[in-house]
Amino acid sequence: MYLSRFLSIHALWVTVSSVMQPYPLVWGHYDLCKTQIYTEEGKVWDYMACQPESTDMTKYLKVKLDPPDITCGDPPETFCAMGNPYMCNNECDASTPELAHPPELMFDFEGRHPSTFWQSATWKEYPKPLQVNITLSWSKTIELTDNIVITFESGRPDQMILEKSLDYGRTWQPYQYYATDCLDAFHMDPKSVKDLSQHTVLEIICTEEYSTGYTTNSKIIHFEIKDRFAFFAGPRLRNMASLYGQLDTTKKLRDFFTVTDLRIRLLRPAVGEIFVDELHLARYFYAISDIKVRGRCKCNLHATVCVYDNSKLTCECEHNTTGPDCGKCKKNYQGRPWSPGSYLPIPKGTANTCIPSISSIGTNVCDNELLHCQNGGTCHNNVRCLCPAAYTGILCEKLRCEEAGSCGSDSGQGAPPHGSPALLLLTTLLGTASPLVF
Repeated sequence: MYLSRFLSIHALWVTVSSVMQPYPLVWGHYDLCKTQIYTEEGKVWDYMACQPESTDMTKYLKVKLDPPDITCGDPPETFCAMGNPYMCNNECDASTPELAHPPELMFDFEGRHPSTFWQSATWKEYPKPLQVNITLSWSKTIELTDNIVITFESGRPDQMILEKSLDYGRTWQPYQYYATDCLDAFHMDPKSVKDLSQHTVLEIICTEEYSTGYTTNSKIIHFEIKDRFAFFAGPRLRNMASLYGQLDTTKKLRDFFTVTDLRIRLLRPAVGEIFVDELHLARYFYAISDIKVRGRCKCNLHATVCVYDNSKLTCECEHNTTGPDCGKCKKNYQGRPWSPGSYLPIPKGTANTCIPSISSIGTNVCDNELLHCQNGGTCHNNVRCLCPAAYTGILCEKLRCEEAGSCGSDSGQGAPPHGSPALLLLTTLLGTASPLVF
């Protein structure tokens, strides 16, 4: 009785869990590029769209500051607390590790107290503007999957622009403007992401949401990726099929979430008042304790792995594609124009594999490994062998009776004689071709 009751409760829990499971998990992660399936002709490859997992992209970036000598500490200087201009006992000294604030401290682990942070020189040259460009470069196209989050150790800047590049820093476009007064700073009416819609999601806005007030979260600035996803996938991102469909069919939307570089332009430090206190300029500076950027390598849905080697990110391309972003077909696989994979139909998508070129296809050349069909098998659509009735396997290399355990002298089926051309060809191929994965 207890066992049956336990099994009933377990079944109920499984049912409830499946109902409560968020839809993004149901839609799949596109974490396989191909798998083997069984058909009447034997095992064949089934190809599908695939992509790397989302991860912390700050582990792979290079940071550049302009002007290059803007970091505090050389020469050493003291700075004042933002809220108290008379508390000026803080020191920045680049030659002393405990007092230095180099740029890499924007990307280190932030579980410690006090937190570590990068800091600029103070506004000692006022009224000359105190402006800093912080450029984050990946030397690789990446797709953003979560909010960009910048945490300031000082007050948030009065004026800031977040910019993006899609061509490795040659040209730049604004992502979002931030200001305490958008109209005064950038001649733009203030808006928030909540004011946008599916039709205006690509609009570049100026927001005052992260630049005014001194609340508990007044150190944080967001660029809202997920809120923009939600216009298509719903508030909890449950209708991912809708988002994937839009990303598939709308290049401008796809490009909006794609970058090679980001640039944070700090244009005016937090003043907190109408006028700058010229007697206490050491209270004005920029300090950033953390920057979060989550995303994945853009591999055009042709790879699940992105390798970081020699300070460079590269997709490990499948589907007979090649290039840093899997953006073209491999040599001898240009039988049709290259195309990115597609998220649709859910959940596997469409691989859009590159197929062998006509000039590279010889007699009985088959599969994506350029292997020959054996024992009289014929190549079908360049991706599998159609075997005679007596044979099976990817290359028709196995006797069907062997799998059934019924081969014998009276079966009419025997192994090819030792030294036959088929066996010699199979041996040669297995010795030279890439290993098959079963």
